[in-house]
Amino acid sequence: MASVNLREEAALMLTRSSVVAELEIHDARIIVDAMRPMAVRAGTVIMREGQDDDVDYMALVLEGQVRAESSGMGDGNEVVISVIDAGQLFGEMGLIDGSPRSATCTALTDLKLAMLTRKALRGLVEVQPGVAARLMLSISRGLADRLRESNRRLRTLSQISRAMQAELGTTHALNKRLLAEKARTKG
Repeated sequence: MASVNLREEAALMLTRSSVVAELEIHDARIIVDAMRPMAVRAGTVIMREGQDDDVDYMALVLEGQVRAESSGMGDGNEVVISVIDAGQLFGEMGLIDGSPRSATCTALTDLKLAMLTRKALRGLVEVQPGVAARLMLSISRGLADRLRESNRRLRTLSQISRAMQAELGTTHALNKRLLAEKARTKG
């Protein structure tokens, strides 16, 4: 990374990031040194849902905000998953597995990012295996937290769906009864 102040600021952000908060400042500095800086203009799509090339990196937002959204039900309506602020990471799954992107990430503002590629991570594994292991454990913990939250939301949606189905069933039965009564009174 370019300047010493930006390097230190990025390292401090990593130690405070909800995903990798357990990293010590020394570890964070080593990770930041493996990252490359990137400036992105507002409105730029950084990664697109389903994208299967150039997926082997994650980014730390140093300045600005990123909107993460998904195509939802495939009906063309985008669902905002989250707004990612300075000090937060995105793209971790691509760093780990290289699979197609699961969300579209767009710069809401001009951004300063620090990018960590899989190649740089492999270099960390070889040169600083302890730091790389602590980073991967932290990322894994963050992904597990998001999965638990997704499961909680899924349970809530399932409960709402069951309640709506029960309500529709009751309404259908009532409508059937009313139609039958109306047919008897006409007959």
